[in-house]
Amino acid sequence: MPIMRAAFVSRFDDANPLAALAVGEQPEPTHPADDWVTVQVRASSLNHHDLWSLRGVGLRAEQLPMILGCDAVGVDPDGNEFVVYPVIPTPGDPRGISILSEHFPGTLAERVAVPRSNLLPLPAGLAAADAACLPTAWLTAWRMLTTVGRVDGADAVLVQGAGGGVATAAVVLAAAMGKRVYATSRDAAKRERIAELGATAVEPGARLPERVDVIIETVGAATFDHSLKSAAPMARIVVSGATAGHEPKVNLRRVFAMQLEILGTSMGTPDELAALLAFCAERDVRPVVDTVVPFSGVADAFARLHSGDVFGKVVVDHTA
Repeated sequence: MPIMRAAFVSRFDDANPLAALAVGEQPEPTHPADDWVTVQVRASSLNHHDLWSLRGVGLRAEQLPMILGCDAVGVDPDGNEFVVYPVIPTPGDPRGISILSEHFPGTLAERVAVPRSNLLPLPAGLAAADAACLPTAWLTAWRMLTTVGRVDGADAVLVQGAGGGVATAAVVLAAAMGKRVYATSRDAAKRERIAELGATAVEPGARLPERVDVIIETVGAATFDHSLKSAAPMARIVVSGATAGHEPKVNLRRVFAMQLEILGTSMGTPDELAALLAFCAERDVRPVVDTVVPFSGVADAFARLHSGDVFGKVVVDHTA
């Protein structure tokens, strides 16, 4: 059987997910249907989704080994460069869809197979390492701001817990859209870096100089009360994560009195990814990259992500 190098889940370890990471030989991609194509991966990026997979969240033991990775830029058999849209129709999943590395092998490998319709042309002027950051965290932030948050009608945005992939993307995108952006972080050094991205950086729970129209929530219980208190009348609180608790206390009187909308979302559509790619190319917006490592150092990339010290995305260069 033809083989390739890949980073994959070998077992589950909730306490020490890095111990469950393996780097070695895996079978070449197969095509579940005729419309699938194999892409030679040039660049990929890590997400916290990969760490949760190593912990066993969203996977079953009988699926192992499972190649990790959701994001990639690669080259098709005709030599064309594409960004890989990572959402795959999956009838056996209760959602009807899945993300690469949940049911189908992921992008942290020499090659990955996807439906041809999941390939979006890499815009001119956008480097592969930058574009590889966009299909998961940045796409989620884009959808939170645009389709769900309806940010076009907003003047000010609050981003909770900036420093992580989605939150940092939301800061950069909202600032590029010309919005007044407030962003929270517990870390003073991260607040300094957030300010450099165009936001007014504040400590968690701090009173803002104004109420905001759109709130980006990826933190959860630790910040949700602050989100409610910071919301202007008819504001949208858009939730795509709960890294610090998934069961916050919610003051329902504030919700109905202020006519607030609490909206959940994740990922986005191929059209939204195409719009994000075009926005970044046309506005010269580039993702915040914490670290770039060669594929030979992918274990170090995972250790960096797991450390919690990252600011932006960890990118893997498959050509180095």
